[in-house]
This record gives sequence, structure tokens and C-alpha cells, in this order.
Amino acid sequence: MPTTEPERVPDPGAAGFPVVDPATGEAFDEAPDQQPGELDTVIDRAQRAWSGWRADPAARTTALRAAADAVEAAGEDLARSLTREQGKPLAESHAEVARTAARLRYFADIAPRTRPIDDGRPVRSEVRWRSLGPVAAIVPWNFPLQLAASKFAPALAAGNTVVLKPSPFTPLATRMLGSVLAAVLPEDVLTVVTGREPLGARLVSHPGFRHVTFTGSVSTGRAVARAAADGPGYFFAPTVLVDVPPDSPVVTGEQFGPVLPVLPYRSLDEAVEAANGTGFGLGGSVWGTDLDRAEAVAERLDCGTAWVNHHAELSLAQPFAGVKDSGVGVAGGPWGLYGNLQPFVVHRPREA
Repeated sequence: MPTTEPERVPDPGAAGFPVVDPATGEAFDEAPDQQPGELDTVIDRAQRAWSGWRADPAARTTALRAAADAVEAAGEDLARSLTREQGKPLAESHAEVARTAARLRYFADIAPRTRPIDDGRPVRSEVRWRSLGPVAAIVPWNFPLQLAASKFAPALAAGNTVVLKPSPFTPLATRMLGSVLAAVLPEDVLTVVTGREPLGARLVSHPGFRHVTFTGSVSTGRAVARAAADGPGYFFAPTVLVDVPPDSPVVTGEQFGPVLPVLPYRSLDEAVEAANGTGFGLGGSVWGTDLDRAEAVAERLDCGTAWVNHHAELSLAQPFAGVKDSGVGVAGGPWGLYGNLQPFVVHRPREA
């Protein structure tokens, strides 16, 4: 870990923006309105912290386990802050905090695997993995802590550092989460920045990031992709990165589109055709008394996850993938980890 003390992040001073209690419609607090110009220092510090963080996988595991414990210990304060600014019932906020800790603990205990390639040639080839560097993560207001952890937990486990921006509607619980994690993570490994636009636009187009991960609306997701593509030296394609210059970022996006009910349609074939003609693609549900028939219909849905006779059941170990307007990339499970890594291949002659 770095032993020299870098310069401090500029203090936003008195500049702030109001945070509104949705139950009353009145502002009850404010959050720092950090300006785009401050990002240079923040990202420079994240870049310098990366060298130490990526170098010691065992230390990362220990730190992420401690981070999960710290989130659980601060659960009451985090949940109350989340309910105050977001409006969900306190029990749901407690559940979100628990899922945040669980995701940290899950990714603390998985690691990328070296994969040998045996194709008959007289060489020994292995696919190995490297961290990407600083990651920009942007999350919406609906599940600010849970979605933040879905981004920073795999990124940190992969050896990257993260700069996290919450929605300006829900900045306070995320800032509290950042403070809780700062007590157990090395300095500048995870930084929370808050502010109104154009802070987010500058974040996703900043040349210091190698990976941009975003959850939000379809229109904003497209703007994020354009901003990353237009950055200096960037090359971005909607589903795959090809011939990527050394300084290009990976962009992962999750967006939500419409869900179409089956009931108005005359047949299941018509319903499936209509559903697949929409922009949705993150998840869909099929309900029926014949489970085999329902599963056959689910197989035909153009979506990332299909539930049969239930809905929204998720596991930390499963991929969470977008299709069409629901997004690009994969979160969850080992797939989420590998999405934060860069493969490289090592060849050597086979030993005699």
C-alpha cells in the first residue's frame, strides 16, 4: 500500500445541494455539490491507490470481509439514512443494507482462475487475468446501496479502484457507506463523489477510467455510451470491444425497459412475439399450471433472466445480464468479477 501521503482531495467548502425527504417534500439536509474540475485529483489518487490494491489478493480478501462486517455493524444508521432520503419502508432499507454486506462477502471469496489451453501445440498456454484500473460507477436512486455494491464489490475484488457517484436524489446514505468502508479499506480504493450535472458527464468521459459501469434509464445509458466513445482514444461497441486501443474503457450498462403482460394476447405465440418486439430484456416472468410448457415459453423470451411461476428471485452466484435496451454487459457471480478484469495469454515451450 502507498506509504507517501498524496495531496488531499479539494474541499467542496460551502457548495452544496439540498436533499429532500420524499415523505414531506422538504429539504432536510444537503450534500456536497462537487464540481467536474475536482475529479482530476480524485481519479489521480484512485490511480495511485490501484498499484498497491491490485498487488495483494490476500489483503483484498481480508479487507472486503472486514468491509462486509463494517456495513453490518453500521446497519441501523445506514438503513435510517436510506429511508429518510429515499422513502422506502425501514424494513426494506435494512434488507438492502444486508444485501450490500452479503455482496461484499461473496466477492471477497471468489478469485479469477488461470485457464490452461491445450490445443495440441508444443507450447504451454495459459489465460491469466489483470485488473483494469480505476472504475467509474454511477447508480440510481431506487436501490442506491445495493446497486452500488453490485458495482464496487466485484470491481474491488478484481483489484480495481472505484469512484462511485450516487444519484443526487439519494447521496447521503451512499456517503455514509463510503465513510464506513473508508475505515477498513486502504485510502482512495473507494471514493464517493456527489453532485449535480455536469459531474456525471465528466465522470464517464474522463480519460483516467478504464471501466464505466452505470444503472439507470435507457436514454441516459445511451448518453453514457456516447460519452465514453467520444473520449480521447476510446473505442466502444454496443456488445463487444474490438481492436481496443490501450487507453480505452470497458462500458457496462444496465437499463430498464417496458414489461409486457401476456393476458391481452390471443395466444402465447402472439404474446412472445409482442414481448420480444419491445425494448425490454433484463428479466421476464412466465406463469402457468403446466411448468414444462411455461418453461418452454420462457426459453423463447429475448431477455437476460426468465422466471417460471415466480418473479425477481436472484442469487449472488448467478449472472445478471441485459438484452437490447436493458443494457450491456453482465453483473453478478463470477461473470461480474471477470467483467472487471482483462484477459491476457502467456505462452511458453512445454518442459521436456
